[in-house]
Amino acid sequence: MRLDKYLKVSRLVKRRTVANELCDAKHVTVNGKIARASYEIKEGDIIEIQMGANVTKAQVVTVSEYATKENASTMYKIL
Repeated sequence: MRLDKYLKVSRLVKRRTVANELCDAKHVTVNGKIARASYEIKEGDIIEIQMGANVTKAQVVTVSEYATKENASTMYKIL
């Protein structure tokens, strides 16, 4: 699954366009490397998102095309 779509489906970022803009501005890293929106996410990857002064670090637990509001938080683990 693409990084921008994963961020939206897992609800780490509210909108896919915002996720795309974060990736374009080089505010998202995967496993310590700056990642583009088209990066293919795998289970076990560590995503770091920098929005202003806030830095969110999460590990990918599962990759799923769809998620409800209730089970979206089970797709990742905050580090």
